[in-house]
Amino acid sequence: MAKITKDTLIADCLELNPDAPEILMEAGMHCFGCALAQNETIEQAVAVHGEDLTALLEKLNAGLQ
Repeated sequence: MAKITKDTLIADCLELNPDAPEILMEAGMHCFGCALAQNETIEQAVAVHGEDLTALLEKLNAGLQ
């Protein structure tokens, strides 16, 4: 099973977890649909938005099966 890490691209995260858009929006990351999402990692997005990386990764990975 794949796991979402700090190095996972946002675009890949969206493919791995169907709930990712909702989780990212709750974290204030509304740009997951923009062109930058294709090349931006979860860690980079967290740095810009000032979120807790560990907490976000836990939420994103909780939805994986």
